[in-house]
Amino acid sequence: MTLRQLATFLEVARAGSVKGAAEQLFVTQPAVSAVLASLQRELGVDLVARDGRGLRLTDAGRVLADYARRIHGMLDEAAAATTGVQARGRLRMAAVTTAGEHLLPAAIAGFRELHPTAEVSLEVANRGHVWERLDAHEVDLVVAGRPPAARLLRSRAARPNQLVIVAAPGIGTSLTAAALAGQTWLLRERGSGTRATTEEYLAALGIEPASLTLGSNGAIREAAAVGLGITLISSEAVEVELAAGRLVTVAAPDVPLRRDWHVVTRAEERLPESASLFLTYLVERCRFVPTDEG
Repeated sequence: MTLRQLATFLEVARAGSVKGAAEQLFVTQPAVSAVLASLQRELGVDLVARDGRGLRLTDAGRVLADYARRIHGMLDEAAAATTGVQARGRLRMAAVTTAGEHLLPAAIAGFRELHPTAEVSLEVANRGHVWERLDAHEVDLVVAGRPPAARLLRSRAARPNQLVIVAAPGIGTSLTAAALAGQTWLLRERGSGTRATTEEYLAALGIEPASLTLGSNGAIREAAAVGLGITLISSEAVEVELAAGRLVTVAAPDVPLRRDWHVVTRAEERLPESASLFLTYLVERCRFVPTDEG
């Protein structure tokens, strides 16, 4: 098994087709097909199966894709360590949507003022994806909620974060559980940590209200402001709307909820220089407190 085979296979997995992989790799489709076929022969298993006009990974393919992502992530780390990229300040991060949109931009700007040559990469996604990126060594740290206990991860620092219920001013500023059940709840997409917390909250109240799924905090804020429903959201994500009076906080049972932000890394690993410097910056300038969990 060669790195070329793994790279080609990963592009097929990402693109879902030989054609898409060939376009990304700037090679012909027959070349991609030949590499994929040779890899399958070598391993003695089918890695992909036809799915309509495209391809999907088999169970064996998903296992190999997971290992291949880790291998390529570790190759990037090795290159950084041996060529001095870390010394120049390469920082690879991922963050859940709310932290990536509302917490980290100002932090990155301040960090860049102190380290102007720092090369910063931030990927914003839902919580399931950011943990996968960290597991695969494709990022060095993640800013999200508390990491899953089943993963070999470590919380390095935390910052308080409150989830509040907000609504358009006309809906009211105090609602009972029964009144909450009569509202339409605006939810993030599946895989979102905020959605999972909202579903847990509603289940604890014993209610199953109507819901509307929207794909971003921005869409949820606008939908709430025009009266489409209410939502549970980080207070940091609605500071502007609350100050402008477009949204109001709603008093309700057991809210606000505290769901702290965590800076998370792989458990048994020395941080790259740039990630260590950024962690220090978050603690010294951005109200994060060291936790040293894991």
